[in-house]
Amino acid sequence: MEKYVEIDGVKVHYTVEGEGKPLILMHGWGCNTTTLASVEKVALESHKVYNIDFPGHGKSQEPGEVWGIERYTRVLEEIINREGIERPSLLGHSFGGRVGILYSSRHDDVDKLILVDAAGVKPRRSMKYYVKVYSYKAWKRLLYMSLGREKAEKKLDAYRSKVGSSDYAQASPMMRAILSKVVNEDLKSVMPSIKAETLLVWGENDTATPLSDAKYMEKHIPNAGLVSFPGCGHYSFLDNPYQFAAVLRSFLNS
Repeated sequence: MEKYVEIDGVKVHYTVEGEGKPLILMHGWGCNTTTLASVEKVALESHKVYNIDFPGHGKSQEPGEVWGIERYTRVLEEIINREGIERPSLLGHSFGGRVGILYSSRHDDVDKLILVDAAGVKPRRSMKYYVKVYSYKAWKRLLYMSLGREKAEKKLDAYRSKVGSSDYAQASPMMRAILSKVVNEDLKSVMPSIKAETLLVWGENDTATPLSDAKYMEKHIPNAGLVSFPGCGHYSFLDNPYQFAAVLRSFLNS
C-alpha cells in the first residue's frame, strides 16, 4: 500500500506491506524504495514492512532548504508516530544507516537495528584532500570575479559533474548541498547510546563506507555484531543476496 504524509512542508512517500512485527527500511543516497525490494521480500516472510522514500528521492518531494541528518531523522520519527508503530526494528543501507543510528541513539524502544554498509563515520581526510578543497575554493572565487555569477556557475557545474562522485553529479543543486552537509556529519559520539541489538552487514570490498567503519561501529555500539561478505562492495545485499537473506532471517527471527 502506497502512502503519503506531509512533514515539515515536504510530501513524503512510503509503502506498507505485510503483517507481523514492524520493520522499517531506509535506502541509501540516490536510491529509493525499489532499491531494497529484495530485502523487503525476505522481511515480509515474518514482518510488517514500512519502506520509506526519503525527501529528494523516489516519489518524495525535495526539501526546500538544506537538510541535515536531524531533519531526515524527524521524517522517520513522524512516520513512526503517525502510524502508531511500537518497538520497530530498523534497517538502513548507507545513508539510511545514518538515520537509523541517530534515531536508535535517542529511542530505547527500537527492537533491532540492522546497518548495511552504513554511513555515519566521518572519513579521515589527507593533506592532499585539503589542498584540493582550498584550491577549488580559490578557483571558484576567481571565476566569480572574472566571469560573473551565471557563467561561473555553469563552468563549476561542468567541473563538478566531471570530477565529483556520481551521487553528487546526478543530484539537483539543493540535493548537492544536502549531500555535502550530511557526509560531513559524524555520528561516532552517539553510537555508545544505542541500546538495540545491532547487526552490521558489510561488503569487505566496500570503498564508499569501508570495512574499518563497520569495525568501529562494532566496537562502539554496545550490543553489535558484524557479518562481512568477501568480494562484495557497497551493495552487499545485492552482491550476495542469498547469504544476506539467510543472515537477515536469522537475526530478525532470533
